[in-house]
Amino acid sequence: MPRKLVLLCVFISLFASVGVAQAERNAPSGTQPPEKQEVTSYTLSPEKYEKAVAYSRAQYSLHFIGIGYSLILLLGILALHVAPRFRDWAERTSRRRFLQALIFVPLLLATMDVLQLPLSAYGQHLARQYDMSIQGWGSWFWDWTKGELIQLGIMSMLLFFFYGVVRRSRRRWWLYSGLAVFPLAVVLIFLSPLVLDPLFNKFEPLENTHPELVAEIEKVIRHGGLDIPRDRMFEMKASEKVKAVDAYVTGFGSSKRVVVWDTTIASMTTPQTVFVVGHEMGHYMLGHIPKGIAFIGCLIIGVLYLVYRSVIWALARWQKGWGLRNLEDWASLPLLMLSFSVFVFLAEPVGNTFSRYQEHQADVYGLDVTYGIVPDSSQVAAEAFQILGEIDLADPQPSAFIKFWLYNHPPLAERIAFAHEYKPRQIE
Repeated sequence: MPRKLVLLCVFISLFASVGVAQAERNAPSGTQPPEKQEVTSYTLSPEKYEKAVAYSRAQYSLHFIGIGYSLILLLGILALHVAPRFRDWAERTSRRRFLQALIFVPLLLATMDVLQLPLSAYGQHLARQYDMSIQGWGSWFWDWTKGELIQLGIMSMLLFFFYGVVRRSRRRWWLYSGLAVFPLAVVLIFLSPLVLDPLFNKFEPLENTHPELVAEIEKVIRHGGLDIPRDRMFEMKASEKVKAVDAYVTGFGSSKRVVVWDTTIASMTTPQTVFVVGHEMGHYMLGHIPKGIAFIGCLIIGVLYLVYRSVIWALARWQKGWGLRNLEDWASLPLLMLSFSVFVFLAEPVGNTFSRYQEHQADVYGLDVTYGIVPDSSQVAAEAFQILGEIDLADPQPSAFIKFWLYNHPPLAERIAFAHEYKPRQIE
């Protein structure tokens, strides 16, 4: 993922659905798979175990290689004076900074994204190789293109305002920019289900396709005290691209809705699907979204302060060598991105630790809110997690370092063990 979008990606990753993910179609909704066995721990067949370990290690490696490659790429752009050339073109075209932003930002960021495209394509190759994705290359590239156009438009506007703040407050721009994170997050959460999501997937009213599932979800929603009418429950046609399973609650106010992937309906029983929805409800009912905005916003303010200090230090040493005028110069963007990427990378364990804590709380809520609605909510939860592991090829034994640095959910073995240890209680 392009490091230029790290701010937006933090939001997206924070509010993305839990992803009880990537299952094959092995049972119709409302039925139990044949020869059902009680799930007491996370287990895989020897063949699938080896495949899960190999796929997980490939993903871990790709993550760290991608970080390193992005940093080297940014250093190369600075050393080769790519940004100053783009800046000069923009300034020769217009004296108006808004038009300069519309020229400079897409030129620089598109250049970076094209150079990073091989790594993105390799990630898709891995997903296809390990049977995680069925999306064709043409469809994948079209999604990548749409994402690029959206990102370039958003980033052009954000960076125009960002540099305006830098010009007006050379010592406090990091604070004002960090404070802007809070309203931006709210806008993104509200607009995403209305504007962005339909650009990449198809949605149908769930009542039209699976009215019996709507009735069961309504029981959980009423039990938890969440107000989501039937016309805000949707089925997403995920099967056109992936084998993942998921269900989530997204948006707020008039954009709030329940979304269940068609792969989930085909792969999980109704009780299992209801538990997944109950887990997602937990993020709303426990206030995880405002708490998450507050936590990530404060974290980003801290990161931006470190960026502010490190950029001052770097400009004092290499400003002329990199062809930069000052921090207000458009061409300083690669330096800002480089510093920001380093500190966000170092902050990954902090954000993921916070996320694991919230996901564990949502697991507890899911067990409690489905208690008395589905038979043996602990076992149903364990079954849902087992499906996740089998189909998503989840790492059966991630190292302590990998869990600390990369995992934004507790490992599946821990989640299944907890589901059996915890005694669900009735939510009042």
